[in-house]
Amino acid sequence: MRDTLLIALFAFLGAATAGLLGAGVLMLIRRRSLTAHLAVVAGVGVTAMLAGTLAVAQAMFLSAHDLSVVTTVVAMAAVVSTVTALLLGRWVVARSRELALAARSFGDGGDFAAPDGPATAELAALSRELAATSVRLAESRDRERALETSRRELVAWISHDLRTPLAGLRAMAEALEDGVAADPDRYLKQIRTEVERLNGMVGDLFELSRIHAGALTLSPSRISLYDLIGDALAGADPLAREHGVRLVGDRVEPVPVEVDGREMSRVLGNLLINAIRRTPADGTVAVAARRSSEGVVLSVTDGCGGIPEEDLPRVFDTGWRGTHARTPPAGAGLGLAIVRGIVEAHRGSTTVRNVIGGCRFEVTLPATES
Repeated sequence: MRDTLLIALFAFLGAATAGLLGAGVLMLIRRRSLTAHLAVVAGVGVTAMLAGTLAVAQAMFLSAHDLSVVTTVVAMAAVVSTVTALLLGRWVVARSRELALAARSFGDGGDFAAPDGPATAELAALSRELAATSVRLAESRDRERALETSRRELVAWISHDLRTPLAGLRAMAEALEDGVAADPDRYLKQIRTEVERLNGMVGDLFELSRIHAGALTLSPSRISLYDLIGDALAGADPLAREHGVRLVGDRVEPVPVEVDGREMSRVLGNLLINAIRRTPADGTVAVAARRSSEGVVLSVTDGCGGIPEEDLPRVFDTGWRGTHARTPPAGAGLGLAIVRGIVEAHRGSTTVRNVIGGCRFEVTLPATES
């Protein structure tokens, strides 16, 4: 029993010495290739066995013949292990290089395509993560391009919408100043109308900037949706009469909601104004509200004739007005973008879809317990 313990002790000391030397070598070559690391690890295992054997032999526990046999076996194992480690390391390094080349497509604005062929579990997991990141980056680039397009359209349309009324205001002001205005009262009334429209445009831009900056502060309170819609319909009635449009709100359930009354009134007002302006004379704009499994759904249905399917995803984008709405009174295309921003600030969602004769805008808000 004592001999066995001594053999184990000498073998442990020899193997530990080899392990410490191997750890030192790994620290020295920690920036080198994976092939070198695998070769060192394989060498440490064989060297530890050889060191333990030599330590036992020096303690006179092995005969010279036995030591020669064991040393030969260990040496052959060392050669095979080292060659195997080098081959395995070269294969892993080659796969890593292929993965690095494929990952460079990120910087070129391309998509990631994992190299073909087998790979280690770690490299396969890394490939899957890079593929998922590639999808997210592609989606982000698409959103960025769409946002940049919206910004350019917004600048172009606002520049156009500002230039026309400003030119008219200048002309009317000069006519009044020179005393050549045939009807000064009519000019003054027109100037007031244009100034109010420009003020509304500036207000929309300010509201949208607050939404995009995350500075929209809400003061939610418990409100009946029936009362909220009733006030909005009353406010939009003069515009509806001017356009010859009927407002209908007989399908509104008196469900409570926890919202900012002022901001939600703006949402309803923007939806109604948009619907009235797009509905022809003698048409109908219907407002409805109901409770559903998703929350409280408020809808505004107009008689615009429908929106092209390819334009539906862009309806709530900043500056979008459609191909038929390039000039006033269409506005700067901010109303629906403001609607989406305010609703999302309430943790809700907005959708639009075509129905018979027009389209339906839906706002879904979190339900409040009765």
